[in-house]
Amino acid sequence: MSKSKLRNLSNLPSLGAGDKIGEGDTFIIYNLLPTTDEDVSDSRPPGDTIFHTLYNEVSWQKMYHAAGEVPRLVAVQGTIDPEGCKPIYRHPSDQSPPLLPFTPGVELVKKAAEKAVGHELNHVLIQLYRDGRDYISEHSDKTLDIVHGTKIVNASFGAQRTMRLRRKKKNVTLVDDNDVASDLSGQRETQRIHMPHNSIFVLGLETNRAWLHGINADKRIASERAAEELAFDGMRISLTFRYIGTFLSEDDSLIWGQGARGKTREKAGKVIVGDVIETENMIRAFGRENHQDEGWDWQEAYGQGFDVLHFLTS
Repeated sequence: MSKSKLRNLSNLPSLGAGDKIGEGDTFIIYNLLPTTDEDVSDSRPPGDTIFHTLYNEVSWQKMYHAAGEVPRLVAVQGTIDPEGCKPIYRHPSDQSPPLLPFTPGVELVKKAAEKAVGHELNHVLIQLYRDGRDYISEHSDKTLDIVHGTKIVNASFGAQRTMRLRRKKKNVTLVDDNDVASDLSGQRETQRIHMPHNSIFVLGLETNRAWLHGINADKRIASERAAEELAFDGMRISLTFRYIGTFLSEDDSLIWGQGARGKTREKAGKVIVGDVIETENMIRAFGRENHQDEGWDWQEAYGQGFDVLHFLTS
């Protein structure tokens, strides 16, 4: 018996505008950028030109986790004040690209995203999915540095990819400092959301707490993919905007704000480098947020703050 073809992901059930996504604080908006704009000198509308604008203006770099190079290219931009201070978003990585000022195309998207969610966005992680083989493993965003009550905004330009949400396992307990999860309810609920060109997926913090999200690798051959998935030579640019409440000084020597030990600029502390215990404590806190839903408490996990930046200990 011959193997049946993989099911076309674009035709599987998915959620969209108007559907309840996650905990109900999450939604998708299509046509983020206008189809016509008299203020744009280019004769083509910004929704058509933005992918190529971003592709050419962003300084793409590699990023590394403990397991090796992540399967996509990345860049980081943000708001830098006149004194050179900038927001810092910490997540599981050994290194993060240097934060650069918003480039014009990214600024255009940022303003449209801010209008959609109604609050400031001062930091963006930009990622280039070069083809269907590039992916991001399921995870929860780490909220150590994300301002309470705000939204996480993921803008998509280029080829359509599919976001998958999956409920976290229940009955997570701590045994010998390791998170051990057991799911007694059987199959965990999963949701799928297509993210076409010129759309934004707005993730609420309650959904981030209770669900994992990720984009699987797509190994199907071209004939099994929809036209939207083949557009732009299969490449997708993702911009994840956040409102960050933790900050670094211009020379990266001082840290303060929501996720630091010193909560105000006047009480800024020195960035800690080489402290294995402090680094492991932050890693363990990140792991608990990634696995736990019920019983996870932000204040207990993060309230004391951390003054380390990433996972490097030397």
